[in-house]
Amino acid sequence: MKIALSQFAPALGNVKKNLETHLEHMETAAKAGADLIVFPELSLTGYHLRDLAPDVALDPERNPVFRKLRNESRRIAVIFGFVEETPRARGQVYNAAACLAGGKLLHIHRKVFLPTGGMFEEARFFAAGRSFSAFSAPFGRTGLLICRDFLSAGSGYSLFADGAEIMIAVSAAPGRGSSGKGAFATSRMWELMGEAQAFFSTAFVVYCNRTGVEDGMTFAGGSFIYGPGGNLEARAAYLDDDFLLHEISLDAVASARRTRSFKREDRPDAVARSLERILRTDEH
Repeated sequence: MKIALSQFAPALGNVKKNLETHLEHMETAAKAGADLIVFPELSLTGYHLRDLAPDVALDPERNPVFRKLRNESRRIAVIFGFVEETPRARGQVYNAAACLAGGKLLHIHRKVFLPTGGMFEEARFFAAGRSFSAFSAPFGRTGLLICRDFLSAGSGYSLFADGAEIMIAVSAAPGRGSSGKGAFATSRMWELMGEAQAFFSTAFVVYCNRTGVEDGMTFAGGSFIYGPGGNLEARAAYLDDDFLLHEISLDAVASARRTRSFKREDRPDAVARSLERILRTDEH
């Protein structure tokens, strides 16, 4: 299958303009033969929303923006970021990512880890998601993560235990420090996690980060794809907008899992019992 990564700077608070960008890039990717296109975190709204978050929230079941993206997903599957609010939880908005394919909504992930401190203030405006789960898609068993979720070993392990062959992280990660190589020093942190996660989960790891500047935050770009051997297969430009196309084969996942025994020796039951014990101890 061929994956497209759309690394760009969304217009803050302008869902209409960002939707047009999504549809244009989906058309470009479909014409290039891509099966899936991935956009960054909060790609429909921009990141630094603050009090604007409820004003740009969408109900996936009823909003016309979703209808347009669902229709276009008949040509190419898409993963994108948005602010979610549904009638079942009015007044609660989530930093969410959705996967659409074949004209259907396949999965929504709500960001679990909401960084709040320093330049980050997500928990002031968003409710937190509660779980990680893989789902079946036309292109393979897939798991979604949003930015800070990706830096948790537990979230990646949950998707691995749930059978994910492709782990996709959408991100709005600002850069800090200088690597001296035209990139931020913090970009290496994300790459290290991608490499480690891919190697030990024997899965493809896809990371799509945004670019641009909002409220003094400069977003780092540097989107990438690691193969199930922990090898870097493709990387987009640092800092600048980019459109990355890369072909993968899930045969590589099967090969890695035959060679390295992490999957067949996994014991999620033992991990679950250990976590239950830790939680019980914490209660006292």
